[in-house]
Amino acid sequence: MSSVVNSDVSETRPGFSWRSLVLNEDWWAVWIGLALVAVAWLFFAQGQSIGWLAVAPPKWKSAPELLSHLGPDALRYGALFVLWALAFSLAASGLGLSIRRFLPSFLVLFLASVVIFTLGQWDQAAKYNLEPPLVALFIGLLIANTSQLPLWLQEGLRVELYVKVGIVLLGATLPFTLVLWAGPVAILQASIVSLATFGTIFLVGRKLGLDPRFAATLGAGGAVCGVSGSIAVAGAVGARKEEASISIALVVVWAIAFIFALPLLARFLQLPTGVAGAWIGTSEFADAAGFAAAQAYAGYAGHVPGITGSPDAALTAYTLMKVIGRDVWIGIWALVLSIVATTYWRGDAPQHRAGAGEIWQRFPKFVIGFLLASVLVTLATSAYAYADFKTHVAPVLVEPIKTLRTWAFIFSFLSIGLTTRFKDFAGAAKAPLLAFTIGVVVNILLGFVLSTQVFAGFWKALG
Repeated sequence: MSSVVNSDVSETRPGFSWRSLVLNEDWWAVWIGLALVAVAWLFFAQGQSIGWLAVAPPKWKSAPELLSHLGPDALRYGALFVLWALAFSLAASGLGLSIRRFLPSFLVLFLASVVIFTLGQWDQAAKYNLEPPLVALFIGLLIANTSQLPLWLQEGLRVELYVKVGIVLLGATLPFTLVLWAGPVAILQASIVSLATFGTIFLVGRKLGLDPRFAATLGAGGAVCGVSGSIAVAGAVGARKEEASISIALVVVWAIAFIFALPLLARFLQLPTGVAGAWIGTSEFADAAGFAAAQAYAGYAGHVPGITGSPDAALTAYTLMKVIGRDVWIGIWALVLSIVATTYWRGDAPQHRAGAGEIWQRFPKFVIGFLLASVLVTLATSAYAYADFKTHVAPVLVEPIKTLRTWAFIFSFLSIGLTTRFKDFAGAAKAPLLAFTIGVVVNILLGFVLSTQVFAGFWKALG
């Protein structure tokens, strides 16, 4: 898993620790996401719904129409803020953050998200590409790169926490049978692209004179899962911190560029939503950035002539490709490359061989939450026929969870923009930039062929 925020290589003790269950961001995302799903299921079992709490702006055409809807829902928005504030404050406390600084920051983030979500519900939003993820990102980037954010505001911009909660909630909207059916294809496609991308970046980097550890870190950033891939492999092979930072910077720049470029390219080519989602999942480098791109394309369904498939198909295909296909391999890549480093790459850099404990430590735990949420909802609704599911289960149980998921993603997208300053990436050296960029070209072209030709029938079936 990765997120487009600056990170650093840190030393952590491998293996399981009970304290990690409350000190780890991944686990907090699991607890928050599963708790929301469990509450939604309990209400559903009693014939009720959490729909009142999972409020969202309605579709609107004019300002008076919008105000007539939002006014009566003010109490619901207040209750929703309290819910998120309590959940994320618990996580912030467990992560060692200051609650006194986190809450005011999150309040600003929540209010801005309400405005952005509302703008995205305008009936002309799709025509002008005003999807909430893109609007949130653009506004955040504009603010971050034209002004200096106060320190207290930065406390609530927890990109990875928000996107991981959203991913766990996403699991509740995808039947586990679908994950089992699509998982092997997603892993196969992801493996083909990842091997080709890593090989390209590594070989070009070595040709340009980069140390093999640096080249491997760059390759993992492009092939596995962005920031986390760069961090995990840099630590496993003994790369220097500044080399990991360069890799992270390149991941961030390309991930943000693709948020805008991939949906527009797919729209120009009129790709079905499932096919476009798979291509985005194969090509994007960061989970949060990819979700923004996939959700933007989902907004075209039913609004842009020529684009077939359901809106959910774009997010479903993206999730299967990125979360199931690519993110789960991070520990394996760290293990394999650590063995190669200790066996073949002799030198002064410290090296260690990744064992089972370190693989577990590197494994993205929120994937477990994603799968558990999928299993829970699948078991809870297995007795319903498809027609009953669409008319009763979906609006009562699934739709409120989707709404909460959308809120979590908007929090993440806005935080991405507000924490990204392009001048921080201006110092990337030419050789790694060239190697990574060539890998990007291979990644996007090969992913396009696999998504639109080799496995096109499979991804179209999702829509």
